[in-house]
Amino acid sequence: MEFNIDRYFPDTSQETGDAGRASFEEKRPLYLAASKHFLNHYREEIKAMHNAGAQGSVVVRNLTAMTDTLVRKLFRSITRDVAQRGRVREPLTLTAIGGYGRGELNPYSDIDLMFLYGGKDQARVEDIAQKLLYFLWDMRLDVGYSVRTLQDCVEMAASDLTVRTALLDARVLTGSRLLFKEFEKVILTQILSKRSDSFIKEKIAELGKRREKYGSSVYLLEPNVKESEGGLRDLHTALWVAKIKYKISDIRELIVKGVMTEEEVSAYGEALSYLWRIRNELHFHAGRKNDQLTFDAQINLAGFFGYKDVGKSLAVEEFMRDYYLHATRVEHLSSSLITKCSHREERALKIIGYFVRRHVGEGFYIIKGELVIPDESAIHKEPTRLMKIFEYAQKHGVAISVTVKSLIRKNLHLINDKFRRSKDVNQSFFAILRSEKGASETLQLMHHLEFLNRFIPEFGNIYCKVQHDLYHIYTVDTHSLFAVEEIEKLLRGDHDEDLPLLTRLAREVDKRELLILGVLFHDIGKGEGGGHADKGADMIPTIARRMGLCKEDSERLEFMVRSHLLMAHIAQRRDLHDDKMIIQFARQMEKSENLKMLYLLSYADIRAVGTDVWTEWKAMLLQELYEKSFNVLERGDFRLEARSERVKKVKRTVLELLGDEYPVAAVKEELKAMTNRHLLSNAPQIIAEHVKLLLALEHEKIITHLDHESDGGYSNFTICTFDVPGLFSMITGVMAANGINILGAQIHTSSNGKALDILQVNSPQGFIITDEGRWKRVNEDLQQVLTGKTPVAALVAKRQRPTLLAEKAKPRFSARVEIDNEVSSDYTVIDIYTHDKVGILYQITSTLTELGLYIGVSKISTKVDQVADVFYVKDIFGHKITNPERLEEIRERLLKAVE
Repeated sequence: MEFNIDRYFPDTSQETGDAGRASFEEKRPLYLAASKHFLNHYREEIKAMHNAGAQGSVVVRNLTAMTDTLVRKLFRSITRDVAQRGRVREPLTLTAIGGYGRGELNPYSDIDLMFLYGGKDQARVEDIAQKLLYFLWDMRLDVGYSVRTLQDCVEMAASDLTVRTALLDARVLTGSRLLFKEFEKVILTQILSKRSDSFIKEKIAELGKRREKYGSSVYLLEPNVKESEGGLRDLHTALWVAKIKYKISDIRELIVKGVMTEEEVSAYGEALSYLWRIRNELHFHAGRKNDQLTFDAQINLAGFFGYKDVGKSLAVEEFMRDYYLHATRVEHLSSSLITKCSHREERALKIIGYFVRRHVGEGFYIIKGELVIPDESAIHKEPTRLMKIFEYAQKHGVAISVTVKSLIRKNLHLINDKFRRSKDVNQSFFAILRSEKGASETLQLMHHLEFLNRFIPEFGNIYCKVQHDLYHIYTVDTHSLFAVEEIEKLLRGDHDEDLPLLTRLAREVDKRELLILGVLFHDIGKGEGGGHADKGADMIPTIARRMGLCKEDSERLEFMVRSHLLMAHIAQRRDLHDDKMIIQFARQMEKSENLKMLYLLSYADIRAVGTDVWTEWKAMLLQELYEKSFNVLERGDFRLEARSERVKKVKRTVLELLGDEYPVAAVKEELKAMTNRHLLSNAPQIIAEHVKLLLALEHEKIITHLDHESDGGYSNFTICTFDVPGLFSMITGVMAANGINILGAQIHTSSNGKALDILQVNSPQGFIITDEGRWKRVNEDLQQVLTGKTPVAALVAKRQRPTLLAEKAKPRFSARVEIDNEVSSDYTVIDIYTHDKVGILYQITSTLTELGLYIGVSKISTKVDQVADVFYVKDIFGHKITNPERLEEIRERLLKAVE
C-alpha cells in the first residue's frame, strides 16, 4: 500500500516567502489536522483490508509503514525548522525500538522511539524530541521514548535486561545513518558479544517467570495472545535468543547457518501472522489496545473468522480449539529454537558423542541428561518405539531431546489401530502409569506432542475442548491431566499433614494405574455433548479391550467415569444426616475399593478445576460422606439402625453431662421437644451446648454464639430464638446486608416453638471474619429484624447497593430449578442453579417463605459465579409437596426470583 502524505499537508516544498518562514509551532494546528486526517484515512483502509481477509503480516506491515511515513514527515519538518533557527547541527538519528523496531505494529500498539545523538547538543535534541512527542501525544497515540547517546545505550543495556532486549530490535527511521551504523557496531561488540551467555540465560528465566505469571499453560480459558504460553512473546523470545547466539538481524539468516530449515522459518512466519491477525481484530473491535481473549472477545473472533455452530459444538469452542492447536505449535517451535541456542551445536555433540553418550536399549542413548536417537529410521522400522521413548525417558529420569520430540511429531501417522492394540505398546504405557516416579509429567508431554490423543482417540475428542464458563480455567484435556497430577501429589505424600486420610487411601489403592486412568478419562465424554458421565462410561469397554484390561478392571474403570459426579453432588447438595440416603449411596458403591477410588477422583476433579475451588468446607463434607458410607459398607447389612435406641442413648448421655448444672426435668423437656434429626446429627457434647442455649431463652428473646474453626477457614454462627414465619429468610437477609458468605446451614425447630439455626460462614474472599465490630453489627441487626423493628427487605436494600464498577463479561446460562420427591422420605428437595449475585440466598429464602414453605435443611454451594443451593422443604402442615400444579408454581416463582 502506498502512503501519500504530502497531499494531506500544507505545501512545504517552497521554503521562501512568508509561508516558508513560518515556524513549526505556527504551522502546528494545520499539521495536527493533516496528521489526523492522514492517519484516520489510511487506518480505515487498512481495517477494510483486514476485514476482507488480509493476513496478519500484511496488516502489521502496512500499519508500520503508515506510522513510519507520518513520524518521518513530522521529524523532518521539526529538524528543518530547528536548523533554520541557527542551532548547531550534529548527528541525530530517530530510531524505532521494541515492537515498532521489529516492524510489528498492531492497530493500537505502543510506538517506542529513541532519539540517538552524539552527545554535544543535548538542548537541541531535547527540543526536537519534545516537539515531536507532544505532537504525537496530542494525536492520542501511545508513544514511549528515550533520548540517549551511544554511551548511554551501553551503560543502560549492561544493567537492564529490558533495555538490552529493546535495543536488539532497533531500526533506523530517519536522520544520520552513519550514527546508526556506529550504534549497530557498539551493540554487537560491547553488548551482545560480551554478555551473550548471560543474556540467553536471563531471557530463558524471564520466559519461565512470564509463563508462570500468565497461567503456566497454553490451555487457559481466557489466554493473553501476547503474553500467555504459546503467544507472541514466545516467538519474540526465541528470536531474541537466536539474535544473540548467532549474531543475526533476520530469522532467514538461520537457514544459511543451518540452524533452521526453510519449513521451520516458514512455520515461524505463519505463526506470527496468525497471532497478529487475532491481535489486529482484538484491537480493531475494542478500539484500543487489547490482548486478552475474554469470553466476549472469543465469540466475536469466532464470528470474524467464519466459524459456525456445528451440532452440539459451538462456533466459539471450535475457534478456541484451533487457537490452542496453533498455540501448542508456537510453544514447540519457540522451545526448539531456544534449546538449539542454549545448547552446544549438534555437530559438536556428534564429534564427542561416542565418549559421553550412554546406550539404554532400543537404539536410545542418553547424552547430557537427554534421550536421543542417533538413527531416526529406527522409528519407521519399529513404530512401537514411539511409546518406548516415553517409557525410557521416565525410567531414567531424563528429558526427551528437541530432535526426538520433532521425530515424534513427524511420525504420529504411525499410530494406527494395530499400534493401539499392540501388547508391547500397552505394556509400556501401563509401566509408565505404575511407575513410582509418577506418570503425570510423562502424560502431559504425550499430550503436548499430540501423541496421547492419537494413541487414545477418545481422548482426542476433548483435545483443546473449551468449557465456556468461569468455574473451569483450563480446557477439558488439561483439567484432566492436572487432576492426575493431584493424585500423584497424594501418592508422593505432598499432603501428608493436611490431607492424611486421602493420602493413606491413595497409597492403599490396589491398582494405581486404574486410578490414574479413571482420573484421566473422567471427562472423556465431554467431547460428545450433554450427559458426559454416561457417554464417557460407554466408551470405556472399547478402550479397555484395546488396552488388554481384564473384565473386572474394565468394569471398575467404567464405574469411576459414570459415577464421577455423584460423590461431590451428594456431599455438597444432600443431607448427610439422612441415613436412608447414605445407605442408598453405599449400595451404589458396592465395594469399599470403588468408594475409595471415587473419593480420590472427586478430590482430584475439584482440586484441578482452578485456584481456590477446593476448600476446607468441601473437604469436610466429602470426608463425612466417605466415612459414613464406608461404615455402612463395612457393616454390610444395608439396614437402618434402630433410631429409637440411638435417640435414647444420646438423651441419656446429655442428661449425664448437664445433670449437675440444670434441673433434670427442664433438660428432659428440651430433649423431648427436639427432633430426632437434631439429636442424631450431632455429638452428645454439642447437643448439651444446644440445650443450654435453648434453656437460656426463658430470659432472653435472641441468643447468638460465635465459634471460629481456624483449620476449616469458617465460623459457626448459632442463632437461638423463638420460631416465627420466615425466620431463616430473615437471618439470610441480615447476613447478606453485612456481606457475610453462608457456606452451609443446619436448621432445627423444636416442638415447643424454639428454633436453633447454625450457619457456617466466612467472608466472600474465603477468610474467617474476626472483626468484633462487624459481628456486633450483625447481632444488632438481628435484634432489630427479629423483633420487628426493621423490615429485613429494607435492611438489605439499604446496605447492598449496586457497584458502579464495570463487571467482567461472563458467559450466561439460564437459571434452573429442579424438584425431587424421591431422595428424602420427609422432605421435598429443591435444587436451584443460578448466577451468583449479592443477596441471592435471601431472595430465594424469602420467596420460599412467601410460598408458605418451611425450610428444614439448607445446603449452600457457590462455584465462582454459579450458585447451586438446595432446600429441603415441607408445607405448613409438615407434609411433602406432591401436587403437580403446586410444584410448578414453586418452580416458576423461584425462577422469577433468581432471574
